[in-house]
Amino acid sequence: MLRDFDNELKTLDAQHLRRQPRIVQSPADTTITIDGRRFISMASNNYLGLANHPAIKRAAVEAIETWGVGAGASRLISGTMSPHAQLEDDLARFKQTEATLTFGTGYTTNVGLLPSLIDRNGLILADRSCHASLVQACRLSHATFRVFHHNDVEHLETLLNKRKHAGPTLVVTEGVFSMDGDLAPLPELLTCCQHYEATLLIDDAHGTGVMGEHGRGTVEHFGLNPGDLIQMGTLSKAIGTSGGYVAGTAALRDYLINTSKAFIYTTAPPPAMAAAASAAIRIIQQEPERRTRLWDNRAYLHAALNRMGFHVPDTQSPILPIIVRAPETALKTSEALFAAGVYVPAIRPPTVPKHGSRLRLTVSSEHTKAELETVVEGFRKARKTIEQ
Repeated sequence: MLRDFDNELKTLDAQHLRRQPRIVQSPADTTITIDGRRFISMASNNYLGLANHPAIKRAAVEAIETWGVGAGASRLISGTMSPHAQLEDDLARFKQTEATLTFGTGYTTNVGLLPSLIDRNGLILADRSCHASLVQACRLSHATFRVFHHNDVEHLETLLNKRKHAGPTLVVTEGVFSMDGDLAPLPELLTCCQHYEATLLIDDAHGTGVMGEHGRGTVEHFGLNPGDLIQMGTLSKAIGTSGGYVAGTAALRDYLINTSKAFIYTTAPPPAMAAAASAAIRIIQQEPERRTRLWDNRAYLHAALNRMGFHVPDTQSPILPIIVRAPETALKTSEALFAAGVYVPAIRPPTVPKHGSRLRLTVSSEHTKAELETVVEGFRKARKTIEQ
């Protein structure tokens, strides 16, 4: 007998946790159209404005003309085309690793990576704030799975000291945490891992293209050696396309090709997306001014919102969370902003912990000062609405 979905939806309604996607009727940009009305978008991970960049669109169109729309097979059958190989070479040079391997999405990258790295004989220690894809991947590995307190290296060391045997150990963290916007203490984590002979895996989805002098991510930001750890990331944030990747040694790449079910048993990503991602990587390297604009915009909005009395943590990233705790407060604030022409969805459990509902703003390099002023004015209006 099927579950009573109607009743469960009513429960979600009562808890202010039911969610519905809004249909966006325009490209990913700093302004978007919803229900025929224009809004300033503060909800996209398109940090560098590349999702709608003319050169990247042109690269995708040209690849479709040459390679077609779909790859037609899995990578190990006949689905690996020249754009896939070129992208993996471009990513390896960009991330300064021996090799990379790409997947269809960031989620499937994690699900395909972790169970290949470790099995039921190993131990995984993951930061409590890790993305759902990492948590799911940890469970799929069947390894012993424990969490350490968010960004707490001392707690991690305590758990490492409690290991019952010196089997394979994997420490998992995000580089930039997607909901909080803060950075992992990577140098301290790496030192700890090296001392206890554990492997450090970084999900750098929100760091790639944004962090570091050349946009290579949080590993570059902290000045670490890319060969000392394993990185994964997405092509769907700052790179502006879709897909995911693992960056590491050539041996790791070959091993994943032969063991990762998410790689072996799925059709290859569209070659046009690979060509578009290669074009985006070139732009990231050729136009550092995009990151300069991004950080300028982030600093402006962070300061303006704090001056108004909103507590916005000093996140060191383009992600600015305003935690309001209750789901209904997050919804009410989001609706007031929507009425003011600013699109900031309410983020509620299970995406964030209980009592952790928030407004999550993401800044783009392409936001104009006029657009950001509209956002600030929207928050001023929303605050008055909530206080009435």
